[in-house]
Amino acid sequence: MKIILTENIHQSASETFSADGFKTDCLKTALLPTELLEDEQNAHILGIRSKTKVSGEYFKKANRLLALGCFCIGTNQVDLDAARLAGIPVFNAPFSNTRSVAELVIAEIVMLSRKTGDRNIELHQGKWNKSSSGCYEVRGKTLGIVGYGHIGSQLSVLAESFGMRVLYYDIVSKMPIGNSQKCQSLEELLQKSNFVSFHVPETELTKKMMGAAQIRAMKKGSYLLNLSRGTVVDLEALAQAMKEEHLAGCALDVYPEEPKSNKDSFEAKLVQFPNVILTPHIGGSTEEAQHNIGIEVATTLIRFINEGVTLGAVNFPQVDLPIREDCHRILNVHKNVPGVLAKINRIVSEVGANIQGQQLLTDPQIGYLVMDVAKGLSDIVKEKISELPNNLKTRILY
Repeated sequence: MKIILTENIHQSASETFSADGFKTDCLKTALLPTELLEDEQNAHILGIRSKTKVSGEYFKKANRLLALGCFCIGTNQVDLDAARLAGIPVFNAPFSNTRSVAELVIAEIVMLSRKTGDRNIELHQGKWNKSSSGCYEVRGKTLGIVGYGHIGSQLSVLAESFGMRVLYYDIVSKMPIGNSQKCQSLEELLQKSNFVSFHVPETELTKKMMGAAQIRAMKKGSYLLNLSRGTVVDLEALAQAMKEEHLAGCALDVYPEEPKSNKDSFEAKLVQFPNVILTPHIGGSTEEAQHNIGIEVATTLIRFINEGVTLGAVNFPQVDLPIREDCHRILNVHKNVPGVLAKINRIVSEVGANIQGQQLLTDPQIGYLVMDVAKGLSDIVKEKISELPNNLKTRILY
């Protein structure tokens, strides 16, 4: 089993694999699309972070690949549809860096409210500028959270502990935590908030969801924070709002285009404005978060390797069939068309095998079947299933 971990994934991942008997090849840098297709990178399991772009072409040609792990929250760097149709589940880490991102947002809210970033730069330049002008406590102010998932809800708890009022908006119905209140629209949230913080995935709905009109709808003198995805905020519109002093400040951790390595340079029009905090995509970059991410994703990948379990996969039906003794487990991915399960069961019956356990779940495109059959006939069952016209990937797990 060849397991390749790229982009300096935390050693907790390789340690988790090692504890289960697997050896990993660990790379410090991201792989280019051409490098992914080289023979030496032809992995059974590939682990990436945000900089390695995995295209549909790769999934068509990576004939050994069984699963892909994104050791981060985001999966927009992966062609998930192509992975699904190639029978490849993609796993990520939706929980492990929640606290780290939420803490950084709170820190930046305080720093923006007190203009601490500017005072720090001035003092480094030898300029003493002690002033309270335009500086405020955050207690009693309103924080609007766009996207009330793992990070957004955790942020609301921290913000309330600072004495802030919390509003949130999400397209999915979410139960409020603490005293936070749901807004019926993004516009309502923008109009009522002193601080607006984004915690949404990159989708067609969220790309440039904060354009000129939305930023103009924010209160004059309010603050915008984006630690979600770089495409969420129109930076030209944001720069114009800063130039016109409609906003009192902003904080960005993500950008539409980001350098591929720490050696590459970075430019941003926003550097010319006061009270702008720019960080290099470090929201989840704490030792605790990276350690936990390594364990979380490696553990889900190991369960898939050993048991065929797809709980936590972002592009696959969620199957978790309990292990049974004295049988072989067959994993089958097929196009979701009527009659496939009947054909598979007919194959099992015709060869005289006995099904010890079976679970099939589907999504609009594929079906994922986990089936335990008697050991003596598992090879022929697997071969005959592989020959079905709607088969995408079939293998014997053990």
